[in-house]
Amino acid sequence: MTMSETLELLKDLISRESVTPEDAGCQDVLAQRLIRLGFKEERLNFEDTQNIWLRRGDAKPVFTFLGHTDVVPTGPLDSWLSPPFVPTIRDGKLYGRGAADMKGGIACFMTAVERFIAKHPGHQGSIAVMMTSDEEGIATNGIVKVVEVLEQRNEKIDWCLVGEPSSDKKIGDVIRVGRRGSLCARLTVHGVQGHVAYPELAENPIHAFASALKELTEEIWDHGNVYFPPTSLQVSNINAGTGAENIIPGSAEVQFNLRFCTELSEEIIKQRTSDILDKYGFRYDIQWRLSGNPFLTEKGALIDATHAAILAVTGFDTQDDTGGGTSDGRFIAPTGAQVIELGPLNVSIHKINENVGLEDLEILTAIYEQILVNLLVKPVIQASE
Repeated sequence: MTMSETLELLKDLISRESVTPEDAGCQDVLAQRLIRLGFKEERLNFEDTQNIWLRRGDAKPVFTFLGHTDVVPTGPLDSWLSPPFVPTIRDGKLYGRGAADMKGGIACFMTAVERFIAKHPGHQGSIAVMMTSDEEGIATNGIVKVVEVLEQRNEKIDWCLVGEPSSDKKIGDVIRVGRRGSLCARLTVHGVQGHVAYPELAENPIHAFASALKELTEEIWDHGNVYFPPTSLQVSNINAGTGAENIIPGSAEVQFNLRFCTELSEEIIKQRTSDILDKYGFRYDIQWRLSGNPFLTEKGALIDATHAAILAVTGFDTQDDTGGGTSDGRFIAPTGAQVIELGPLNVSIHKINENVGLEDLEILTAIYEQILVNLLVKPVIQASE
C-alpha cells in the first residue's frame, strides 16, 4: 500500500456531494473494498439516513473504526479557491469539503485496515467499520440507532476509534479521550403585546426575562475536574418582536446550550435552570433536547496502544484531551466500550477551503495501522493500573 491509494480514495470520497444526511454512494465504495477482505456487510438504514456495519471475524475483542460520510454545507461557493466537491491539490494539501471532517480520517483508516490485513490475515479478535450519513445533522437516525441494534443482540464493541479531526498543530499531538455533554434549551417567555406608548397595557417579555438571563449566564455551574473544564452556558439565539419599532412583543424566544462535564447531569441542570427562572415570576415554557451525555475513557488498553503507536510513528507522545464539540462516540461509550478520537488537523474543519495535508495522510494511516498491530497482533499493551 502507498500514500497514493489513501489519496485516491479520499479524492473519490470528496467528489461525492454527501451533504448531510446524504451519503452519495460513499458507503458503497467502502463496502466494496472491505468485502474483498472478508468483511460481512450489514445495512442499517433508518428513514433518510444511510448506516453500515462491516465486520471481519467473530472473536473478541472487537476493534471498531467509526466514521461519518456526511459533510456540512459548503457555504458561499464563490469564496472557495477551488470547487468544494472537486478535490484539488495545492501547496502540499488536498482541498475539498470533508477533507478533514471526516473523509480524510476515513480514507486513512480504510488504507490502514487494508495494509494490516495484508500483513496479518490471521489477526486476533475482530475488526469492524461503522459508518453513518447522519452525524453533521441532528444525529437521530445514525449511530444511535445502529448501537440500539447491536445492543439488542448483545454484540459488543471493546475498542472504538473515531476518525474525527482531533489533531491540533501536527498529526497525533492530541487525542480525545472523552467529550462534554451537550444540552439544548428553547425557552419561550410569554408577555402581552401592545403599543410602546402604553406600556401599562402590555407586558414586555424581554424586560421580564432580562434579569433571569443575566443570572443564567453568570451562574457557576461547576468548577470542572481534572478531565473536563467547567460547564458553560451559551446563548445562541434571541428572537422577539414583529419588526416594528412601536410594538411591545407578545413573546420572546431564547435558545441556549450547556456543554457540561461529568460533575453535572441533565436532571440537575434542568432543575437549577427552573429554580432561576421561577424566581422572577414571568410566564414561560421550556423545551429541552439532550444531544449527548459526557463520557470519559479511562487509561487502558486502547489509550496505551494509541500512545505507543503515535510515539513509534512520529517520535513524540500525545496529549489526552476532552475538548471540542460532540461526536458519535457519545453513543458508543455508554455500551461499555473504550472510545477515543484521533484524526486529521482540525484547523480547517467546517470552513471555506477545508483541507488536509498530503504528508499528514500517510502519517495518520501509519498510526492507525500500528494501533491495530499493538492490539490485535502483539497485545503487549495492557490496561494501566
